[in-house]
Amino acid sequence: MKKTLLALAAVTAITALPTVSHAEDSPLSFNVSLTTDYRYRGISQTRLKPALQGGADYTLPGGFYVGTWLSTIKWIKDFGGGADVEWDIYGGYKGEISKELTYDVGFLTYQYPGHDLNPSPVTNEFYGALTFGPATIKYSHSVSNLFGFADSKNSGYLDLSASFDIGGGFTFAPHLGYQKVAHASDFSYTDYALAVSKDVSGFTLTGAIIGADTKTINGVKAYASPANGKDLGKAGLVLSVKKTF
Repeated sequence: MKKTLLALAAVTAITALPTVSHAEDSPLSFNVSLTTDYRYRGISQTRLKPALQGGADYTLPGGFYVGTWLSTIKWIKDFGGGADVEWDIYGGYKGEISKELTYDVGFLTYQYPGHDLNPSPVTNEFYGALTFGPATIKYSHSVSNLFGFADSKNSGYLDLSASFDIGGGFTFAPHLGYQKVAHASDFSYTDYALAVSKDVSGFTLTGAIIGADTKTINGVKAYASPANGKDLGKAGLVLSVKKTF
């Protein structure tokens, strides 16, 4: 977790996950961002449309942290529910094994207020990550159903990512992930991303190619939008701007 804000922004653009970002000399920080598409683990949460996002993080003494993050979404309403916002709440602990090897463990809950869907899309996961130099490996394990999939408890997501300073103020962040959906193998898939970020006048600008290798079931993509049939994992360019303060 001890990365520059620019590197954090690059990884966030890839995974669309809330991350702890630290304002200098303060344990409390806030962030707000605008993106052309909210991609989470390669899948669009906004029907390939823009999203407004924001959050807050607080670093406690001894390596503990808590935070919250919200984003506009479309997929719940596309499935007949009532929620148009995803609200994440998380907390954990980060520490060092050695100067180059750090770890991060925690719990994250994804809430969708007013969703009115059954099975519920609310998801709870424990996660653990190891970072060595520029590379991070992270595993997330669901202790509830996964985003509305029935009987999908104990699903898992493996995330391999890195962050490289490539000069000129630019950061390059590649990513490869695998989502296993328990008892629904047709919906398991691999996702990938290549992101480049740059800090400009206090704003982090990011461009990323993001996609997911999802399966086709009876001629239809597993993650096709119920609203218009578009493949929500189709590779595409995602642009974002983020401010942390």
